[in-house]
Amino acid sequence: MPFRPRLWPTLFTVPAVLMMLGLGTWQLDRLAWKTALIDSFESRVSAPPVPAPAVVEDMEAWRFRHVQATGRFLNDKELHLTGRPYEGTAGFHVITPFVTDDGLTVLVNRGWVPSDRRRPETRPGSVLDGTVTVNGIVLEAGRKGYFVPENEPGREIWFTVEPEQMAAHLGIGPVASYYIDVLRPPGRPTSLPIGAMASIQVRNEHLQYAVTWFLLAGTLLVIYVLWHRQMDRKEPEDAA
Repeated sequence: MPFRPRLWPTLFTVPAVLMMLGLGTWQLDRLAWKTALIDSFESRVSAPPVPAPAVVEDMEAWRFRHVQATGRFLNDKELHLTGRPYEGTAGFHVITPFVTDDGLTVLVNRGWVPSDRRRPETRPGSVLDGTVTVNGIVLEAGRKGYFVPENEPGREIWFTVEPEQMAAHLGIGPVASYYIDVLRPPGRPTSLPIGAMASIQVRNEHLQYAVTWFLLAGTLLVIYVLWHRQMDRKEPEDAA
């Protein structure tokens, strides 16, 4: 008996299967993007450090690059990014302007501190005076998620590193358009502030998601065909 598609099951099944196949394909695209991102991060972080650039014209070429800069922190102009938990504990990221020996001023994310250590006087060992060398990676400023609020400089509430806005608030003149994320020292991994890890810690489960969507599409097609086969057998029996 020839296969005879019914109207309403077909109107439901075809769009649903196409949607599931589309979602599976999108997950494969996300998998390729995230794999490339992880590979780029790990290769650039593990590379020997280069001097921090005065100007970054191509952020894609500099993102995650391992850099070093020697100079001094402007400790009296420290800012704090709010809403930065670490292993389930609420806290802040410490953002401090850094003036290099070449005269460049760049914002440096020194790392995480718990809420009760927000102020420098509560962690005197973390205040670095004199000439120091910063070892970190280049990150793009101004990047934030859809639901991240805007900064509120008047209330000293910061969610995102915005160099021009922060420099204007601090009154320190021009700063680099990017910022440096300090890498965690190998010998002192939990000293405050706790810096970034040299390996990326992101979930990459897009392959599993893609397989799930493709399996759902296949399952729906099987159900669609079996239901029609059952109806084709049932109709002659009912007619008899």
